[in-house]
Amino acid sequence: MDQEKVIVIDFGGQYNQLVARRVRECNVYCEIYSYKMDIEKIKAMNPKGIILTGGPNSCYEEDSPTASPELFNLGVPVLGLCYGAQLMMHVLGGKVEKAADREYGKTEVHVDATDSPLYKGVSKDTICWMSHFDYISRVADGFSITSHTDNCPVASAENREKNLYAIQYHPEVLHTVEGKIILHNFVRGVCGCAGTWKMDSFVATTIKEIREKVGDGKVLLALSGGVDSSVAAGLLSKAIGNQLTCVFVDHGLLRKDEGDEVEAVFGPKGQFDLNFVRVNAAERYYAKLAGVTEPEAKRKIIGEEFIRVFEEEAKKIGAVDYLAQGTIYPDVVESGLGGESAVIKSHHNVGGLPDFVDFKEIIEPLRNLFKDEVRQAGLELGIPERLVFRQPFPGPGLGIRIIGDVTAEKVKIVQDADAIYREEVDNAIEEYKSTHNGEAPSWMPNQYFAALTNMRSVGVMGDERTYDYAVALRAVKTIDFMTAESAQIPFEVLQKVMSRVINEVRGVNRLFYDLTSKPPGTIELE
Repeated sequence: MDQEKVIVIDFGGQYNQLVARRVRECNVYCEIYSYKMDIEKIKAMNPKGIILTGGPNSCYEEDSPTASPELFNLGVPVLGLCYGAQLMMHVLGGKVEKAADREYGKTEVHVDATDSPLYKGVSKDTICWMSHFDYISRVADGFSITSHTDNCPVASAENREKNLYAIQYHPEVLHTVEGKIILHNFVRGVCGCAGTWKMDSFVATTIKEIREKVGDGKVLLALSGGVDSSVAAGLLSKAIGNQLTCVFVDHGLLRKDEGDEVEAVFGPKGQFDLNFVRVNAAERYYAKLAGVTEPEAKRKIIGEEFIRVFEEEAKKIGAVDYLAQGTIYPDVVESGLGGESAVIKSHHNVGGLPDFVDFKEIIEPLRNLFKDEVRQAGLELGIPERLVFRQPFPGPGLGIRIIGDVTAEKVKIVQDADAIYREEVDNAIEEYKSTHNGEAPSWMPNQYFAALTNMRSVGVMGDERTYDYAVALRAVKTIDFMTAESAQIPFEVLQKVMSRVINEVRGVNRLFYDLTSKPPGTIELE
């Protein structure tokens, strides 16, 4: 891509993707790279700005991730966040020490330099998200302190002459109330980015690139029915029509009736010009998962069995020119391919390419997009909103929303409970909108689902004693799915769900509501 770009250098921070996402919200293209990247490659990219992420290490310890002093003398604006801020000071001659008390959570930051380019339009006292064991005890020569907290003498510092900025807190997370303003001030103000990166041009350009690359060749795509693979299928269909074959492996771990819904959209009677193959493989998956309880083991089995099923279908189809995947940017980064952060979970569509498919090259049209950008692309393609805004669903499906071993009985329980829960929440949202001029309720979650716990307990139904499962309900509010807070679903809605699930779903006698935020939890309950 030839457009202006800001690069994020990753030191293992849990929010590295979020930093890049916030930059893109400023309509500036951004990519993540490891701190190990050679300085000459960074120069060759000619970035408009560089952002250093947080990380779990102490910069003064031997073998900790570091940076060359040359990085701060390229004439390119640099913003260090948390570990990145400490590393900037350490490399340039300041001092970083272990703090007497860890500072974690929402903290009031007092801005000392209201004329700082970073603090334009920011309140003098603002709430920010802190997460650090170390602190900057002395800034490097040429730097001045621009903000502090009651426990942290250097919440931020800058060398305005060299366009070097260090921030101890995390402006990228939503808990930092004015964080978006601060990052916008850096990217658009300090770096001078014009903000011309838009989604409509991405769609048109990508369709043109696919058409030119594929020519009259054949493309094979594994279609899950989720947003990512659906948008990938839409892009490919617009570009090459029925030169595309989509294989939909129904592993029996989808939401209730979802397999049929996928076929209705992409099958012969759907809106897309492509070849659609559905494989009903539920019994194969249940047999492979029998007795397996560990979440990552289940993920791997489901991914491996997918490969086996896909292999069988690929052999029937024969040689193709290209293999397409719905890989998106978080897949790339979380799988350890885009930066330094720990691998959070495995993705069966990233990494080693399958050797059983006879193809020339792989196509990943969404590889550089975040989830909400994928949705924007889907709307640009004319994909129905109900599909574009379908709630995120993990590749292993209900296999990881069932705690413990997976059986056909448990799958039916969680499918039925989940369908009731989503129906009642949707009804409550629509009812609220009908009485509030179409306005959505403040509690409306971005993702909500039921999971089956491995806990069984005694209950009484009618005059009989029961010993049945407990279902956990999850609902979160989030913008980017990298951080999230529990949604405050009205109690009367939860009561209605409880009553319906216990009365209508055989095998359940208790419901829980999960209040955990991300972090420290994940959105899924696995």
